[in-house]
Amino acid sequence: MSPPSGRNVHASTTTILSALMIVIGAGLVVRTLSLGGGLFAIGTIMGVLFVAAGCGRLWVARRGPS
Repeated sequence: MSPPSGRNVHASTTTILSALMIVIGAGLVVRTLSLGGGLFAIGTIMGVLFVAAGCGRLWVARRGPS
């Protein structure tokens, strides 16, 4: 079995970290709202930004090289 190429490792790592950012962001939003934070609480805003960043990274990674 040949070792994975650097490009495959990079793509896999990007996907995993992007998914982790989405999960962390969703957790921040849920925790903030469950503790009584409002829509404009810092936890909600940071959570939405984490989810957006994770989705953006996945979108760019899936588009591939132009």
